[in-house]
Amino acid sequence: MKLVIMIPCLNEEATLPLVLSTIPKAIDGIDELDVLIIDDGSTDKTVEVAKSLGVTEFVHHPGNRGIAHSLRDGIQRALELGADILVLTDGDNQYPQERIPDLIRPILEGEADTVIADRQVQTIEHFSPTKKVLQKLGTGVMNLAAGTNLPDGTSGFRAYSKEAAIKLNLIGRFNFAAETTIQAANKRLALATITIETNPKTRESRLFKSSWEHVRKSMVAMLNAFTMYKPYTVFLSIGGLFFVVGLIPFIHYLYLVLTVKNPNGAHHLQSLVIGAVLLNASFVSVTLGIVANLIRVNRSLLEDTLEVIKRQQFMTESADQRQPML
Repeated sequence: MKLVIMIPCLNEEATLPLVLSTIPKAIDGIDELDVLIIDDGSTDKTVEVAKSLGVTEFVHHPGNRGIAHSLRDGIQRALELGADILVLTDGDNQYPQERIPDLIRPILEGEADTVIADRQVQTIEHFSPTKKVLQKLGTGVMNLAAGTNLPDGTSGFRAYSKEAAIKLNLIGRFNFAAETTIQAANKRLALATITIETNPKTRESRLFKSSWEHVRKSMVAMLNAFTMYKPYTVFLSIGGLFFVVGLIPFIHYLYLVLTVKNPNGAHHLQSLVIGAVLLNASFVSVTLGIVANLIRVNRSLLEDTLEVIKRQQFMTESADQRQPML
């Protein structure tokens, strides 16, 4: 059983030694352990520091591509290395690497395909009240989209089985945590959580400049996820709203026809025009929902094809690696 620990890094020369020093050297149930550094365009000595500390596996980006792209490339490389379990942690030492054995235990015991660490956000001292509320709101929206009940959907301390890694296909550039969780839930992968305490803060987050930027990017990512996996929920809800509001002028006009002798006033005609526009918008929204659902079905078929290709590639590579040399 091989474990690959992925560490995305962007100028982490100061904190990377802390991360590497707290990674367990041996874990029950794991025969081989590799550390994979995803260098996301670092301009400091991150790579040199990692090499001096014994790291031999790297993915290099010539420029900064973001955490989601780093995770996608890291998963690809980890599977190429023959990983049976993949762990994602952070280069700023936010997460307690000594808890990795607990993080992967549900996968080793066959109870889960994806394990997400619950940071107990409400207890993190360096999180502002606003950030705590936003984190809770983001997790709530993600749970609504995924149909799950996870306590911390935005945590980046995660473990994936090989099966989960093969099935997941990252598309977005920002909120990889929500995207992979929603995908895992929609692909009927088993999810589990463990509770952790984060390490003291070492630096400011580089994912976003302000809480409102985080809100904006998160909401866009959530909307994309809803549209991608639950198109009827999005477009029928919008269409239903337009339909109800568009009916109001007609119902009001019908009431006037039945109760008033001369209901034909200019303002009533304007209301009817607005109502007709809203009803047309409702029809267009429902039509878009049907088209989006057809696209979703097509995307699912393409993902199934991609999964078969990945399975053939990585399962064959793993078998070749295990085959003894004659």
